[in-house]
Amino acid sequence: MIPEFNFECPKSFAGVKKFIENYFLLALFLLLISGLVVVCIYIETPQKNADTNALSRILKKKKIRFITDNNGNAYYTYRGESMGFEYELARAFADFLDVELEVLTPGWNSMISMLETGKGDFIGAALTITQRRQVNLLFSQPYMQVQQQLIYHKTTPGIKTLEDLKGKTVHVRRNTSYHDCLEKLKESGIDLNIALLDNTPSEEIIGMVAAKKIDYTVADSNIAQLNRRYYPDIVIGMAIKGVEFLGWAVNPREIKLMDRINLFFYSINKTGYYQKLVQTYYGNLDNFDYFDVKKFHKRLETRFPKYRKYIIQESFKYGFDWRIVAALVYQESHFDPLARSFTGVRGLMQVTASTAREMGISNRLNPVQSLRAGIKYLHVMYQKFDDIEDPDEKLLFAIGSYNVGYGHVRDAQRLAIKESLDPLKWASLEKTLPLLSKRKYYRKTRHGYARGWEPVRHVQQILMYYDILKKKLAPPEEKRIIPHQSPGADA
Repeated sequence: MIPEFNFECPKSFAGVKKFIENYFLLALFLLLISGLVVVCIYIETPQKNADTNALSRILKKKKIRFITDNNGNAYYTYRGESMGFEYELARAFADFLDVELEVLTPGWNSMISMLETGKGDFIGAALTITQRRQVNLLFSQPYMQVQQQLIYHKTTPGIKTLEDLKGKTVHVRRNTSYHDCLEKLKESGIDLNIALLDNTPSEEIIGMVAAKKIDYTVADSNIAQLNRRYYPDIVIGMAIKGVEFLGWAVNPREIKLMDRINLFFYSINKTGYYQKLVQTYYGNLDNFDYFDVKKFHKRLETRFPKYRKYIIQESFKYGFDWRIVAALVYQESHFDPLARSFTGVRGLMQVTASTAREMGISNRLNPVQSLRAGIKYLHVMYQKFDDIEDPDEKLLFAIGSYNVGYGHVRDAQRLAIKESLDPLKWASLEKTLPLLSKRKYYRKTRHGYARGWEPVRHVQQILMYYDILKKKLAPPEEKRIIPHQSPGADA
């Protein structure tokens, strides 16, 4: 305890001398104590200015450390190519800062401790914003809305109400929002059994359900719907909790870094990059037909291998991702080289007689010739849309034209302009193409009536098959299909 004292101004030199003699030790003591206080304050709160230091360090070193989970939703690599929704977002954020991205995957149970100890800069792993987590983490503005849903095999007794969970065993990963939710259900009086798994990704647990190794699990709605394509025998059941939100997380002291993250999210929403990424990973999830998907998986095993080599060869000529071409082939003919529609188109690629002549083939029922003509024709359509800079969008327009005809697609673009929609976005044509079947609209177009809903459905189906193929089949290492597009750091 520092003693109380009263400083008075001395009236003479002798008084000054006496003052110094009397109070020198006390002054020295106070000086030492004040120094210790300053040091203690510095040691106790070295991170007071961390909200500027972390961002400054990242910008100075040109590197940001991204903590995530290694799974099919957040981040994974396949034959050297990095993929995943969270990874793509993080890479875009690194581009936004003009720094290098370092990916860290310590395992689910170690992500938060890695952040707290300063070994990483932010977490992006489809992390649900919960009250418990907000005690130790600073979250970004939400970027996705989800619900926790029960998942079980189609042969397993269904769950209609929460009371039906009594006596049932539900497997989930430890320390997740699913774990928290199930514990609260138990506390509310629902006597269910919770089986905890350590560092097992949701996709793997869903696979265990599909294989009937376990009865029930829980997953966020986006993950559940995504995995239904790969495991068509699973049932997505009732939601066990209300709407929740996902966000990125940083150390609570890193305020300036979080400000930059929120600015980034604002920027990619404004430019449309975020919507495009969501469409890439989660688009057409509602477009699910159990029997169709089961048939697709079966024919990938029985029919597709005979044509895979030729699809790859012909796709490579024009720089197309052979997996999306394979999806187109399946949509056209289900990999049946003798397929024939009521309109007279024939073969694997359902080529018309006139198109066959234009593309230089003589036998539409010959699989190799059909693939050669169909993929060449797709490229011809692709080149016609030179006013569309985005290669992803351009390919969708080409696929739509392959189905309904180039002229009708251009009519739909002109109609999009009249409807105040962006004519260079396929999402706009999903609204205007169906209008071409209505006299009110098609009578004013250059090419008249079209069954405009068909190309919309056509493209949706192809994108769904493409998504399955991306998961099951890697692209050739020497070829990457649609180039990555990053948002600019203009905000």
